[in-house]
Amino acid sequence: MERIYPKATITEKGEKSLRGGHPWVFADEVTALAGDCPDGELVDIYSQKQRYLGTGFYNSHSKIRIRLVTRNANDRFDTAFWARRIRYALDYRKTVMGDDFHCCRLIFGEADQFPGLTVDRFEDILSVQILCLGIEKRKNILLPLLIQALREMGETVSAVYERNDPAIRELEGMTCYTGFYRGEGLGEGSGEVILTENGIRYRVDYVNGQKTGFFLDQKYNRQAAARLAKGRRVLDCFTHTGAFALNCAAAGAAQVTAVDISQDAIEMTRHNAKLNGLEERMSFLCTDVFELLTAMGREGRCEYDYIILDPPAFTKSRSTVKDAIRGYREINRRAMQLLPRGGYLATCSCSHFMTEPLFKQMLHDAAADASVSLRQIEMRHQSPDHPILWNVPETEYLKFFLFQVV
Repeated sequence: MERIYPKATITEKGEKSLRGGHPWVFADEVTALAGDCPDGELVDIYSQKQRYLGTGFYNSHSKIRIRLVTRNANDRFDTAFWARRIRYALDYRKTVMGDDFHCCRLIFGEADQFPGLTVDRFEDILSVQILCLGIEKRKNILLPLLIQALREMGETVSAVYERNDPAIRELEGMTCYTGFYRGEGLGEGSGEVILTENGIRYRVDYVNGQKTGFFLDQKYNRQAAARLAKGRRVLDCFTHTGAFALNCAAAGAAQVTAVDISQDAIEMTRHNAKLNGLEERMSFLCTDVFELLTAMGREGRCEYDYIILDPPAFTKSRSTVKDAIRGYREINRRAMQLLPRGGYLATCSCSHFMTEPLFKQMLHDAAADASVSLRQIEMRHQSPDHPILWNVPETEYLKFFLFQVV
């Protein structure tokens, strides 16, 4: 069958990566490009021996020169193709999330074969982020298809908000912008929505909140953390919207202190506590977590027997991993030293550069520094609406551990 797309020939290294299941071709892996290929359009990928390897979005601005869309030479990239892809993603979420389908990640980029596309569902609101030019050029096909598929499943979509503001878009040759997407049956929301997760209600600011507005990936890790909380005095560090703190308070913790350096985060947590009638079990502290743990250690005081560490990503590149390890090690050491023997620690990292082996070694070293032993209760990852592809390490990013300190 005659191919209609420009042809990119790649190195043996690039071929090995693609055949191994990774969906990216980097700039230095492209040895030749035959035909006119505008940025954001499709290009066929061939090996040095001229074997077809797949078709993907080309972008001369990006270090990721080609983002794979398919390995099937028979695919036609028409409306029916994209509609099938969307239905696969939705059917998967319906299966793995069950009753939580109303509040989950519907599309997780490469893990759903939609390069650079993230769609989070907060009840009847969709929060969208696009980091791939090829997807950006097709959003007026993809978003209506997604809305239509949800409505055909009996789901309500009243507004779609585009959070296309990450600076990384500029590196892909795209402008940054935010705003409500215009479409049939869509309106403009208030910018906030009340969602329910694990029986806890949250006010979510999907216009100004971090990333798409709420971190859905810790959903079941919060449940796991809450199972240990009954009767305990809990310190929830880097609380953000208060999710771990609220789950612990609802599970019967004696007292929960929610800490964050952001006053806005503290006010949001306070509001969410009131929304759930949990404010009497909770206190709120706006301060730097590192400074707080240091001061508590210096003063020899710790009124907590359960500490939760859910920091932001300390590293977003390989070049800063060593610095990140030092940061993770320091907060974990301090927490371990503060806890009484028999106390509990929940700790995690949301950076894929901080791999599981690195994170485990860091915890081992932190425990040695603190002169304690760790009894592992369980190790977890992100919730299954953020699926992990074993051949794509970037999709495995969240590491979550529960320990007893002995």
